[in-house]
Amino acid sequence: MTIRPGSQPPAPPALPEVFFARDHDAARVAARVRTARWEPLTRGAYVAAGAVTNAKDRALAQMVAVHHRVHVEHWFSHESAALLRGLRVWLDPTTTHLRQARRPDHSPDPTVRRHLPAAPVGHRSQVSGLPVTSLEATVVDCARSLPPLDALVIADAAVRAGADLATANALLAQMPGFRGVRAATDVLALADPGAESAPETAVRYHMLAAGLPPPQTQVEVETWRGTYWSDLGYPQHKVLIEYDGRAKYAGNEWLREKQRTDAIVEAGFRVVRATAEDLRNPARLIARIRRFLPDAAIYPRPHLR
Repeated sequence: MTIRPGSQPPAPPALPEVFFARDHDAARVAARVRTARWEPLTRGAYVAAGAVTNAKDRALAQMVAVHHRVHVEHWFSHESAALLRGLRVWLDPTTTHLRQARRPDHSPDPTVRRHLPAAPVGHRSQVSGLPVTSLEATVVDCARSLPPLDALVIADAAVRAGADLATANALLAQMPGFRGVRAATDVLALADPGAESAPETAVRYHMLAAGLPPPQTQVEVETWRGTYWSDLGYPQHKVLIEYDGRAKYAGNEWLREKQRTDAIVEAGFRVVRATAEDLRNPARLIARIRRFLPDAAIYPRPHLR
């Protein structure tokens, strides 16, 4: 569980500005929509044209809108809390998650998932002016309800942001017999703050699920060109695994990456490169890694749903 020097922990994102019809004259609202200055977000809520360009920003804007129309005490939870805290998620949520002490009297919005009971005392916080569950409660909720890969992406980001695993496990210990507790315990046992991206977590997840030994994150490699850091690896076996995204080779970056790789190979390491295509066919990636490891390095598979 090594954290690369200089790497930054997750931080809360800026929230999109949301305009509410109740705060403006009806004619003014209609004019701004007609002239495409505002775009409808949800019932009675709007955003400036072009202000929301991706699923994550839309989810954040919807949280702002939900907060202003929900009148019972509430806290954003699950994937919504993860996004609000700047944690990585594997899939951008299309549902807003809330913890509440009681259900509302009116029919619930189908885009909002309400969870009972309320956020535990001591695990209620605020981020960017919005009520939210603590890091530990957030990771527990996600680990209990999401598929293991999705849950591990959030767990890695949460511990990187400072979540205390002992506190998270203590929360789970208060839920004997609850659904998802065993799965959540297994996910928390695998959480690693060294993962710097969701794809890095995904590569590690597929390695663990296939029975490969837990790789070290952020492996320090000394070369004649200087010190480099690799995403994952087994330094004892001189094997490194790197995730390559397309942005990595923008401009002249490909040349610097080639020089880096050449220096690492000259230092005696073997490098396995993983891409988005490998994440769609993880068996092939595992076979490429496995051939560099001794048979004794193969572990029993962990309990992953």
